[in-house]
Amino acid sequence: MNIAENEKKILKFWQEKKLFEKSLAKESPKGDYVFYDGPPFATGLPHYGHIAQSLIKDIVPRHFTMRGYHVERKWGWDCHGLPIENIVEAEIGSKSKDDIENFGIDKFNTSCRSKVMTYADEWQKVIDRFGRWVNMDSCYKTMNKDYMESMWWVFKQLWDKDLIYEGHKAMHICPRCETTLSQSEVSQGYKDVKDISVTSEFELESEPGTFLLAWTTTPWTLPGNVALAVNPEMDYVKVRVESMNSVNRDLHKPGDQDKKIPDQDMKTENYIVAKELLEKVFDGDKTVLLGELKDGKYTNVVDEFKGKELEGKKYKPLFDYYLEKDLKNKENLYTIQLADFVTAEDGTGIVHIAPAFGDDDMRLGKEKNLPFIQHVGFDGRIKEEVTDFVGKDLSPRAKNKANEPREIDFDIRNFLEVKGLLFGWKKYEHSYPHCWRCDSPLLNYATSSWFVKVSAIKDKMLENAKKINWTPKHIKDGRFGNWLEGARDWSISRQRYWGSVMPVWKCEKCGELKVVGSIEELKELSGVEVDDLHKHVVDEVKFGCGKCDPSTGSGQVGEMVRIPDVLDCWFESGSMPYAQMHYPFENQEKFEKNFPAEFIAEGVDQTRCWFYYLLVISTALFDDIPFRNVIAGGIVLAEDGKKMSKKLQNYPDPMDLFDKYGSDAVRFYLASSPVMKADTLSFSEKEVDEVVKKIILILSNTLTFYQMYAKGVEVAEFDYTKLDNVLDKWIVGELQILLTTVTEGYDNYDINKASRPIVDFISDLSTWYLRRSRDRFKSSNEKDKANALMTMKFVFSELSKIMAPVMPFLAESVYQQVGTSTGSATTVKLESVHLEDWSEVNNDWIDEGLKKDMGIVREVCSLGLNERAQKQITVRQPLAKAIIRFPKLETLGDGLTSLIRDELNVEVLEFEPKAEKEVEIDIELTPELKQKGLERELVRHINNLRKNAGLTIEDRVKVYIEADEKVVESVKNILDKVLADEIENKKIETEFTKDLKIHDQDIWVGIEKT
Repeated sequence: MNIAENEKKILKFWQEKKLFEKSLAKESPKGDYVFYDGPPFATGLPHYGHIAQSLIKDIVPRHFTMRGYHVERKWGWDCHGLPIENIVEAEIGSKSKDDIENFGIDKFNTSCRSKVMTYADEWQKVIDRFGRWVNMDSCYKTMNKDYMESMWWVFKQLWDKDLIYEGHKAMHICPRCETTLSQSEVSQGYKDVKDISVTSEFELESEPGTFLLAWTTTPWTLPGNVALAVNPEMDYVKVRVESMNSVNRDLHKPGDQDKKIPDQDMKTENYIVAKELLEKVFDGDKTVLLGELKDGKYTNVVDEFKGKELEGKKYKPLFDYYLEKDLKNKENLYTIQLADFVTAEDGTGIVHIAPAFGDDDMRLGKEKNLPFIQHVGFDGRIKEEVTDFVGKDLSPRAKNKANEPREIDFDIRNFLEVKGLLFGWKKYEHSYPHCWRCDSPLLNYATSSWFVKVSAIKDKMLENAKKINWTPKHIKDGRFGNWLEGARDWSISRQRYWGSVMPVWKCEKCGELKVVGSIEELKELSGVEVDDLHKHVVDEVKFGCGKCDPSTGSGQVGEMVRIPDVLDCWFESGSMPYAQMHYPFENQEKFEKNFPAEFIAEGVDQTRCWFYYLLVISTALFDDIPFRNVIAGGIVLAEDGKKMSKKLQNYPDPMDLFDKYGSDAVRFYLASSPVMKADTLSFSEKEVDEVVKKIILILSNTLTFYQMYAKGVEVAEFDYTKLDNVLDKWIVGELQILLTTVTEGYDNYDINKASRPIVDFISDLSTWYLRRSRDRFKSSNEKDKANALMTMKFVFSELSKIMAPVMPFLAESVYQQVGTSTGSATTVKLESVHLEDWSEVNNDWIDEGLKKDMGIVREVCSLGLNERAQKQITVRQPLAKAIIRFPKLETLGDGLTSLIRDELNVEVLEFEPKAEKEVEIDIELTPELKQKGLERELVRHINNLRKNAGLTIEDRVKVYIEADEKVVESVKNILDKVLADEIENKKIETEFTKDLKIHDQDIWVGIEKT
């Protein structure tokens, strides 16, 4: 069976018959079921993470379409942002924003546009082959004019609600990309790296020889130091230490006390540190450094005081670059300030303050009116006034290794050591944020940005979020809830080029701001109608300021010029519900009728990104949730647990896997995996192969068996009242239980629950129902045979519908081969299983007593077969008796006990009530039993020869046996069981033969088609 080729034929059938379009056009009595599809970039090929999310986005819409809803499935493309800019930068050889502007922003953006859809065709091939039904022809693109205009409307709505402002804050910036990043973007790029920390010596102006020891993990910020901070209520100590200059300090390590120290190097210095951290800071030989410990106090501790006693004192700077500069608030430069955020957890209890490079530092700077020194440019290079390090780039790491500390930090350390102001340093490893797009280390940098005032709507967001149903449920109050609790104002401006522009114009004369909400409004203001809303076009549009008035004597009206920034790409994604429909300029009634969406799905990482920004904007616009139900998928890793890497070639190409195992095998593997519940999955090709074996091949073989006996037979429509065989009633009941479970899974957006039970049902259908029913299909009892065929047809047709969302190819194949059977005489087969309605559960067909009893029967049989195996008696050898010792077997009827007898292949069953479950078999073989065993063995082997010869039930054969004449005569009653006309004791030349040994008798058997 070539699974992949069969799927391709079905795919062609779907496309030729336009079945996706027909599924959208089918009657939908329950109305619209709105699904939002998050847009991927087309600048790379789809990987298994995309495929896993695409699977969810296909399964759920397929199911709800069958439930009577109309589910529009519109694809989208994420078109803007640095991933595309970086591709073009590499192509043109750009190393900075200056290179881009010299190249020309219009040419740069045109190049970006040309790269957006690079792999769109490959995406379509993969998505189609995977069996996902989605409209990729009428997709939305975030770079389209209509989409961008709706974003202008969203921006203006937030502006009018006073939810957008320009502010100056400490933020993370990428110095290579020269732009700010949002909170969620920063969270995406943390890496473990090595850096160095230094403890520096700051000398008090009023007490020469007394130094405050301040510890920092970012030595490069020290030239920007403007103050030191201490905790007002923390205890500090002053320690007298001899011979502690940078030249001879190393002599004072444990074991080195006897080394001779030159007299000229001897000096006395005082150091101030937090009392609680005293021993940690002086971690050498404490006897030498701190003196003896007497009465709980070191003899070299000369003073103890609260931090507040240091307030306002001045110290000498480590670097003197700004001593002569004209700085605002210079009177507070290089002073000691009080701050509650200073703790004794790390360092020295004294914090170096650089307001240009940190949240706490900036807040303290504003509170205490401290000067502002920003010695590093937006490009991550040291400014010219810092003469010893001018032009130094902060990004490079020592030895050009990613895990080595920054070169600039070593340079700062060396500088301090030469000046005698380095108390100590060490390497340490920590998690540090990097740009998620270009991989450069970020800087915490005070800069201007435009913000959405999330803090003003945070309480509403938290309240709205309670209405969202999450799968898995723990994310609601866990990962997502925690992120909401810590939500900050959202930086939405980016200092880049290829993106949706901020629709804000500013008067160059008076500073008046004007936010434009549409193309028509811009035309009214400027007289210019634009057909493209990108930066290189819109920046050319200017208009007069409505606030400036020539009558005031100013001489002329100021000109309104657009501010240069573009919007954060997440503002685009968060606006998707409105922008994909060009709302409110079009589709107003359709949108308002169907908002919020019923369902969305993406990876769990989107809790801090798309899911979050959708909620921010919908709360700001409508004080409502943007979606009701969400499935958060997990991460798909390579089989070795590492990230999938093309370079490492540690995962199979998806298209190769589809061609090897079929798409349905991959679909079911993913659907039944932990990745459907936000857990990590190490992708295993072997487990995909297991799906083929346990589901596709088993079900296909079962279907083949059914077709063999249904060929040329008028199989009746299903009528439960006609069933009188326990196997038929049991499998129909199991089918209803499966339907119940799968429906509950979909109702709760639990893909695992909706998928996993299918494999068990198929196993039960094949290994129990069909195996115990085989003789019924060959039986002369026409009613029993007809009921078995009727039941199997019903099971196959209903199972095809249950499987349709998760395994659409296999479901279609089964459906087309058996038709549909719902119990209604007027029911006709539809063109496709995907045009069918979801079946309703018939609880009357679920017999809990029969289910329980069948479970007992199978348990008894399992114990009995194990007993036979231990005693090495083949199942085909009939035995005289089995003794069943089981509690409460008196409820089993004849139909069930006959199943046990047939399965265990025994003549008689005896039941003995007993608490401990046990099956004992009588292994004594009479001549009659041996003869029956012989017949069964021959039937099995002859039928295997028929199968190998490719014969059907319509083909008759002649059987040849070379054995004792008595043996040949004794087995002539097996003719009907092997569809043979005669048996002859003769060995002939034929292709299909077998040498056997049965009960110590050598037997040769062969067949020949008649």
